[in-house]
Amino acid sequence: MRISSIPQIYRHVNRWREILSVLSKYELAAWIGRLGPDFAKDLLKARGGMPIARHPWRTRIRLALAELGPAFIKLGQVLSTRADLVGVELATELQQLQTNVPADPPKVVRATVEAELGCPIEEAFAEFDDEPLASASIGQVHRARLPSGEAVVVKVQHAAIVQKIKTDLDILGGLAHLSQRIPEFVNYRPEAIVSEFKRTIRRELDFSREERNMQQFAADFGDNPTVHIPRTFPELCTGRVLTMELIEGIKLSETDRLRDEGFDLAEIARRGADLYLEMIFSKGFYHADPHPGNIMILEGNVVGLLDFGMVGRIDEQLHEQFAEMLVAVGNRDAEHLTSIIMRVGTVSPGMDRAGLCLDVADFVAHYGGLSLERFDLSGALNELTEMVRRYQIMLPARIAILLKVLVTLEGTSRLVNPAFSLIEVMAPYRKKMLWRRFSPRRRLRKIRRLVREVEHLVDILPRGIIDILEQVQTGKFDVHLDHHGLEPSVNRLVLGMLASFLFLGSAVLQSQHVAIITWPQFLHGLSAPGAFGFTVSIALGMRLWRAIKKSGRLDSRK
Repeated sequence: MRISSIPQIYRHVNRWREILSVLSKYELAAWIGRLGPDFAKDLLKARGGMPIARHPWRTRIRLALAELGPAFIKLGQVLSTRADLVGVELATELQQLQTNVPADPPKVVRATVEAELGCPIEEAFAEFDDEPLASASIGQVHRARLPSGEAVVVKVQHAAIVQKIKTDLDILGGLAHLSQRIPEFVNYRPEAIVSEFKRTIRRELDFSREERNMQQFAADFGDNPTVHIPRTFPELCTGRVLTMELIEGIKLSETDRLRDEGFDLAEIARRGADLYLEMIFSKGFYHADPHPGNIMILEGNVVGLLDFGMVGRIDEQLHEQFAEMLVAVGNRDAEHLTSIIMRVGTVSPGMDRAGLCLDVADFVAHYGGLSLERFDLSGALNELTEMVRRYQIMLPARIAILLKVLVTLEGTSRLVNPAFSLIEVMAPYRKKMLWRRFSPRRRLRKIRRLVREVEHLVDILPRGIIDILEQVQTGKFDVHLDHHGLEPSVNRLVLGMLASFLFLGSAVLQSQHVAIITWPQFLHGLSAPGAFGFTVSIALGMRLWRAIKKSGRLDSRK
């Protein structure tokens, strides 16, 4: 670990101790689960009294993150969107992470609201219920009523959550740096994951960002009677307080209740899927957490959305890449699809491209020939994600989130209507996307962008060439070479030369009879410094031989 990390370890020593205690407990439970006697498996328990050792490792990871608190729970939720890094099975397990945490006392909540709004709570609200409707990792939600009589909900950030998360982010950064040095964790890219997580959680800590998201969705779907986006009240919103319209309906997860009250479940599934596909492929801005608990069903089969903290955006480039993928699958062009995957993701050095192309060919052959009725979109996306992870290709976060949203959307829709097929609903959007890709307007826009870039290049190129020539003329032109993996070879070369010179020097000392040993008898006639030099040179030579043998490159060629 870096020396610069030591001060933050000392500063957060109690939290470090707590985290290491929880991690060691779950690791001990894993050891007991594999080797221990049956009665010992009930000794270590998670919060709530659940025996840890009797659960598979993926469940133990989820339980450990839940026990470590808000920042680690959020980390698990971010990892649940990165099946390309952690695998489909672990990502699915992490989607079950619950964020129920103890609520702040009413006095603390009122103080936070008054400090943020700059007025007494009785002045801002005619009624404010001190009992929260729910309490999650970052904030808690209270029912209230405006002076105008309108029912609202107020989302209030926990009092000390920013400092707690800042502490845990420091610790996660240290753990990621340490994990990066462990071969088993290198493929998971811990430092890249923590960097992405920091960006995500900092956005979620700013409630004004969620307010802007809600306003944009309301503008995008204001004329759509089948969708309801809660209205916000900007004068009662800040970075830590969010006041929005109260939506009263039935959560999509309560399917039995929906069925009993006469809702059309097939129509709800189709409307919900249509809504999300419209967001993704037409608006380019979508709600990134289509969990059944975040979707309310109102009278008339109207779909209401909740929790806009996690959103996704699709730019022109991503649209084009997605359309290319669809074309490649439709044409059963495995080589083209492989090229797209490698172009989109970050490829590890030495990746087996031939093996990837073969697996992609199998994938295209299987799914490219299926009819719409038999096509399993979730299965196809999960299989593609698992393939990407197997070849250690890291997808950009925006693509990973989009894939996760499509998988979750199909699962949520099938919860309401088991016969639902997302690929059938996608068919019109697929045609629109392909037409958009090849439309003359888009081609013209692409040509204009290319012309602007060429113009910019023409503007800066002469000046750049002149600068290089001036540096060459004045002798200030430098070429910097960065050698990767050369240091171990240089170290071995120096060590070998040192051992050789020491051996030759010792031979000279012996031939010149320098400091001859006279006692004991079996060493008589040896040069003392020569004998010492021989011993050291042989030891260095043996160490060098072991190092080369251990690396596996004694005779191998590349």
